[in-house]
Amino acid sequence: MFETHSTSEDNERGVATGWLPGRLSERGRQQARELGGRRRDDNVPAVFCSDLARAVETAAIAFGDTDIPVLCDWRLRECNYGRRNGTPTAQLRRREHLDVPYSEGESWRHAVERVDWFLDDLARRWADRRVLLIGHTATRWALDHLLDGIPLERLVEGDFTWRPGWEYRLDRAGR
Repeated sequence: MFETHSTSEDNERGVATGWLPGRLSERGRQQARELGGRRRDDNVPAVFCSDLARAVETAAIAFGDTDIPVLCDWRLRECNYGRRNGTPTAQLRRREHLDVPYSEGESWRHAVERVDWFLDDLARRWADRRVLLIGHTATRWALDHLLDGIPLERLVEGDFTWRPGWEYRLDRAGR
């Protein structure tokens, strides 16, 4: 299962936070409470989340009063926009940075490789267990690309629309 971090103040302002921490908006805090209500009875043994503040805040609100462990992992972070962290989303020019890193940052393909590395570890250590991931646009696009075979070129050209969760199946047999 996958959920993006809940709506941040930057999301509401149209700002691409990237590797900056960010904070949830009031709407985002409500979404995080709803996330907890939707997912806390799914019998997941663990929640894995990006270590960026807006994802950690989402997980803390959703699962902080449960016994479900929340494990932070930097590989689930958003794409690092480098010098463009904190700029308007409209200025990201994602297609130009599919393979070419943002200045002092990374490319979208590199962000996908980070998630791929995480998934390899997840498959080895949590095989046959249903877990929840909390991440960002880059995390979701990596899952769509790696697990559902959607070309990354198509994903970076689309807009990201928040919704309450996605389901994926991790099958790394023969890999």
